[in-house]
Amino acid sequence: MTKELGIALLGLGNVGAGVVKLLEDNAAAITARLGARPVVRAIAVATAGKKKRLVEVDPALLSTDLASTVARADVDIVCELIGGEQEARVAVLQAIAAGKHVVTANKALLATHGEEIFAAAEARGVDVYYEAAVCGGIPVIRVLREGLASDRVEWFYGIVNGTSNYILSEMAAHGRAFADVLKEAQQLGYAEADPTLDVSGGDAAHKLAILAMLCFGTTVDAAAIPKDGIDALDPIDFRYAAQFGFVIKPIVLGRDHGGRIELRVHPAMIPDHWMLADVPGAKNALYVHSYALGPSMYYGAGAGMMPTAMSVVSDVIEIARNIAANAGGDRVQRHRSLERKPALPVADVRSRYYLRFSVEDRPGVLGRLTTVLGEHQVSIRQVVQDVPDAGAGESGPVSVVVLTHEAREGDVRAAIDVIAKSVVAPTRVIRVMGPP
Repeated sequence: MTKELGIALLGLGNVGAGVVKLLEDNAAAITARLGARPVVRAIAVATAGKKKRLVEVDPALLSTDLASTVARADVDIVCELIGGEQEARVAVLQAIAAGKHVVTANKALLATHGEEIFAAAEARGVDVYYEAAVCGGIPVIRVLREGLASDRVEWFYGIVNGTSNYILSEMAAHGRAFADVLKEAQQLGYAEADPTLDVSGGDAAHKLAILAMLCFGTTVDAAAIPKDGIDALDPIDFRYAAQFGFVIKPIVLGRDHGGRIELRVHPAMIPDHWMLADVPGAKNALYVHSYALGPSMYYGAGAGMMPTAMSVVSDVIEIARNIAANAGGDRVQRHRSLERKPALPVADVRSRYYLRFSVEDRPGVLGRLTTVLGEHQVSIRQVVQDVPDAGAGESGPVSVVVLTHEAREGDVRAAIDVIAKSVVAPTRVIRVMGPP
């Protein structure tokens, strides 16, 4: 008889339903690959009597008791798909304490409580896998943890939030305002009713914390990662970006400076000929530069029912292989020992910058801007002065756009503080990556 592998699902929302569907639709292929058949033994849900679900399941599998679900003797692997932090943390730690292996898609949980969870798993001798927590269906976690195990990642950057990428892609393609595109993204299901975590950079910061843990072996306080949202961008910024040979994308960046770690989340102008510039809509991509391999890039669906479920089930299969290969022995996936490496202060970050000033159209203003920037060691590469803003009249404000050479962020911010007295609206600051 084919051996069965007991699975407990915590949550039957979008991803949980995808996991059930994938296990059913690909049952024969998965069983053939494993020599064992994954069987869903129990599903923890918020409301057992809900009439309509995304996938049909046997009502006898449903329970509202998380603790009893994770403790079942016939369960080998617990898949945590409920989201959030505190309830998920308790459930995962209970599963680990009960000797269950864990698969999670919860980036907020790992970014905030990962150190505690991995230590508990190490002590108990069980696995914790989390491929779906970053970039949905793209196997970046497996690449970083296993494919590049003999290499050393020096830096990486990429697009890890599909909502933000969809919004910026639409703004660039059609010159639409942020608020209009956000509303459409909500109607299409790309953005939540409360989109704050996505558009503020919070979601991307959680994922960046996990990537930094894997790449640089450091614990990271996700809340302390410097981040700028995308909600302050205007259509005019996209027009200037195109004029200069750039595309605006929502970027996460991590770099090891030999002990100090640079991490940041923000929209950035990138050259329009870079591969990352062609990542459309809600897609994700990660560009990695490592010591031995050099550059490599990973692209695909960053979210969605089936892509994310595929990553969850792939983790289930990997754990099942570990169980089969090391039955009765030490079968834990060893988690990298983490240090707490100091963060590079954001004031010491060096970048090029796009600065858009809104000023009164009168003599001496441009000279004042360039003088202040020079006094703060910010070298100017290019300046464009626009006509008065539409509807403002001949004496209305005009946009002065400055592209800088590489400069220290603290110097740029100090100059902007001085210039604040000479502008009629807050200065728009966008970091610029690479040559046009």
